[in-house]
Amino acid sequence: MQRHITLSTLAASLILAGHVQAAEAPAEPAAVPRQAVGALIKTLVGELKKDIDSVGAEGAITVCKDKAPKIAGEIARQHNVQIKRVTFKNRNPERSTPDEWETKALRELEKRLAEGASPASLEYTEVVDTPQGKTVRYMKGLVVQELCMTCHGTPDTIPAGVKAKLQQEYPNDKATGYLPNQFRGGVSIKQLL
Repeated sequence: MQRHITLSTLAASLILAGHVQAAEAPAEPAAVPRQAVGALIKTLVGELKKDIDSVGAEGAITVCKDKAPKIAGEIARQHNVQIKRVTFKNRNPERSTPDEWETKALRELEKRLAEGASPASLEYTEVVDTPQGKTVRYMKGLVVQELCMTCHGTPDTIPAGVKAKLQQEYPNDKATGYLPNQFRGGVSIKQLL
């Protein structure tokens, strides 16, 4: 009988310990950043498709140039995060040059894609100490889709009018020469815990 009580007590202690541990464990650190990235991508793709249909590819360049920062700002406010699109081959170095952490994350995601990882699995999360406190750093990798080729493809796939508009808007553009399914960059999120 004593053995039964001891095992029951032990089982109850383990169950209780599991509940206490689960209650004390922080929520999935990437949950909010993942939601913010999903909202950003969904909204940007929707705006891009809408503008391509209404004003053509040349006119749709303003989605990434002008609308994307505003959309990102609104989504950042809604989710209480900071959002930045980053890449090694940028159009706008002021907005999309990666910092040290983002460079590390981009290299890791690019490596994983080259090793056969699915584009959907390309994310990198780390909780880091910053002067402001513990911060979730999250990166969602972006892979070139067919829709992207009109503005980011090779010189022979980008229409002449789009090339001219890109040259006008981004004279130091480095964001071309891509093929479908190549690693393009990432959406970087910072969330103060």
